[in-house]
Amino acid sequence: MGCGRVGSTLARSLEQRDHTVAVIDSNPDAFRRLGPSFGGTTVTGPGFDRAVLTQAGIEHADAFAAVSSGDNSNIISARVAREQFNVPTVVARIYDPGRAEVYERLGIPTVATVTWAADQVLRRVLPAGTEPTYRDPTGRIRMDQVLAPDVWVGHTVASLEQATGGRVSHLTRLGAGMMPSGTTRIQEGDLLHVFSDTDDETIMAALSQGPEED
Repeated sequence: MGCGRVGSTLARSLEQRDHTVAVIDSNPDAFRRLGPSFGGTTVTGPGFDRAVLTQAGIEHADAFAAVSSGDNSNIISARVAREQFNVPTVVARIYDPGRAEVYERLGIPTVATVTWAADQVLRRVLPAGTEPTYRDPTGRIRMDQVLAPDVWVGHTVASLEQATGGRVSHLTRLGAGMMPSGTTRIQEGDLLHVFSDTDDETIMAALSQGPEED
């Protein structure tokens, strides 16, 4: 539900992955964003209306995404999809962070757009290592994206892991992701994705200091 920038991009992405997609929007002009190649169904009307949802094929849906510009519309339609049509996978985009927390507690997965965007900007504004890219639900494990320090260029992933106590899950090289082995040598410009224990405050220092001399 919702054929704005997010909804239209989502619909096209799903269709490219060979999924059957129906898009609901109260404004028929919004469907222009889907482009001429879109082969799915478009339905005009409010996404929380049972008749509209039925016309869109909700009774056969495996998933429902509420991504309109209105929090109220998104959460109402998400609840109708889940509670009245028993759609197994439902997600709602919510702008208000406070509301997002409430609906998460009600069992409705949400994407808190404002919180996510602010968090992404925060991680890029603050010095490296201040805020992790990922933290597991227990708060014990963190993942940081670190541009390969010059002192580590030419050294192996195994030596970096031994010196820092972290684990390099993967790295991004020349815009492409790759799974390194212990013998993979770090190159200039590599973006390292490093998992570590949250309580270990020495990893960033070890990354900056470089390998110990033999």
